[in-house]
Amino acid sequence: MTPDAPARTSAAGVAYAGGAYLLWGFLPLYFLLLVPTGPWEVVAARVLFSFVFCVLLLTIMRGWRRIMAIIRQPRLLVWTALAGVLIYVNWQVFLIGTLSGRVVETALGYFINPITTVLLGVFVLHERIRRLQWIAIGIAALAVVVIVVAYRSFPWIALSLTASFGVYGLIKKKIGPAVDAVSGLTLESFWLIPIAIIQLIVVAQADGITFGTVSAWHTALMLFAGIATAVPLLLFAAGARRINLTVIGMIQFVTPILQFLTGVLILHEPMPLERWVGFIVVWIAVGVFVVDLLLATRSLAHRDPPAPPAP
Repeated sequence: MTPDAPARTSAAGVAYAGGAYLLWGFLPLYFLLLVPTGPWEVVAARVLFSFVFCVLLLTIMRGWRRIMAIIRQPRLLVWTALAGVLIYVNWQVFLIGTLSGRVVETALGYFINPITTVLLGVFVLHERIRRLQWIAIGIAALAVVVIVVAYRSFPWIALSLTASFGVYGLIKKKIGPAVDAVSGLTLESFWLIPIAIIQLIVVAQADGITFGTVSAWHTALMLFAGIATAVPLLLFAAGARRINLTVIGMIQFVTPILQFLTGVLILHEPMPLERWVGFIVVWIAVGVFVVDLLLATRSLAHRDPPAPPAP
């Protein structure tokens, strides 16, 4: 490996991960193009078309051998099923928030998510965390209290998003490299197919299916939902293999920033003073969290200086 190879790998990792978070940040605008389709039908389409897209990818990439190896391990199948349920909850809540004019609240959930991940590490994995991380957790909890008391609204969308995605990430960490990104998403989508079919039946009985009935453009966008779901996840997996979690931790705030700007500047969602106060407290927590990441990275760099390049 040449001396500048690690730098190229790191730059590629930032590009992949940054691309994933950019796409996730703009997803609300994409899903709003699917109106008049409701969130339940959109999620069902997302599940089914994601599965079809992943099957095509597995065939093109000749990945069936990898997925068959996973299928022969019941423990991994159980983990992928649990991950599927959690990502379903995340998708469904996200679509309900997006299509009901609450994009700002979805952004709140993803602002809190990194801090929730740290908290899960403490109580589930028994990890020890630093003082600044505890301070960030305390400030984030205060922000939720401020929003509930001052805004008189329990932020169930934000908390459901951060809880479901946080535990989903925990399961992904538990599985580790035993399940690659494409195989994992394929199995997660597969487990959700019965739920998606039941949802479509209920939607058909209640409001009627919109797929294929609105316009050719609308139908194409619905079909594209599988690609829009899978591509950011694959980009994220490619980036995570090339850069450390500290960089990932800082890049991931791109998504809630874009979602917040979308909700406020493009969709003109209401932001009364009480809500601004809640968000400002959240941003203070995020700032403390990022400062802790930077200090930890600097400390690690001083403790373990990089080896000089080989002559």
